[in-house]
Amino acid sequence: MTSTVSSSAGVPAKTEMSDSRYEALDLWPTGTLLEALLESQLGAVSAVKAALPGMEDAITAALPRLQRGGRLFYVGAGTSGRIGLQDGVELIPTYGWPEDRLVLLLAGGDAALFQPVEGAEDEEDTARAAIATHKAGPDDVVIGVAASGGTPYTCAALTAARAAGSLTIGFSCSPDARLLHDAEIGILIETGPEVVAGSTRMKAGTAQKVALNMLSTALMVRLGHTWRGQMVDMRIVNAKLVRRAHRMVQQLTGCTEAEAHAALEKAEGSIKLAILVCFGFTPEEGRTVLAENGGNLRIVLAQTQR
Repeated sequence: MTSTVSSSAGVPAKTEMSDSRYEALDLWPTGTLLEALLESQLGAVSAVKAALPGMEDAITAALPRLQRGGRLFYVGAGTSGRIGLQDGVELIPTYGWPEDRLVLLLAGGDAALFQPVEGAEDEEDTARAAIATHKAGPDDVVIGVAASGGTPYTCAALTAARAAGSLTIGFSCSPDARLLHDAEIGILIETGPEVVAGSTRMKAGTAQKVALNMLSTALMVRLGHTWRGQMVDMRIVNAKLVRRAHRMVQQLTGCTEAEAHAALEKAEGSIKLAILVCFGFTPEEGRTVLAENGGNLRIVLAQTQR
């Protein structure tokens, strides 16, 4: 991945700069090379800590919108875009996030998942059109990710979404970047130059992966998609997850294996509903109280003496 250079007087983004410490990288023993790469990865993870206050603000602002039924948008180009897409897609099986409430915008479209699409990251009009096509609105949360913070496609998408009233969150690994100003909440994760200059699939990519995982996981927890540290909205899509669902219901309710199996059958595979069935609810009662309480199992059980 190569990131777009900063727009300020042709000065490259810090993620594009070279570090003189690594000029003889190709001459180093392999063990030393690996140690340097590991050190840079650990530094990338550490860099996320400074972004925690901004991430907390983003979560606070996003929650009421998503609770009203808003959508999550992920926008990016190249490696940053693919990292965003991965984070978004994984919310569907892990937390049962509705597919119709997830919008994934990658510069260059589906073709860019597997190979570079020349010039795609510079197409601001395409980004604005995508935001308009999906009718981004006040309840939507639009997350843009760019290592350089200056990718035109990503910046234009966030500008358009912000004008439409959406909450816009921008992650940049370079300071003083356009994305940090275009987004309503700009979050800097400063990773500095890469071991291999400009190869932001490394430090910057790691930092973006960590930050997005944290942000989306915290959102899912706050939205009630977990209970007692378990993925109670997980979709059961294979044999491994069937076994995991049975274990979860047993662990969380104290029921037997047979009771867990029966409850999951009655609940048509919904772990949350199976838990309520084990606690004495009929499936119909369980669906009703979950709907009345935003799907939050903790709230339902706190209000019920069963």
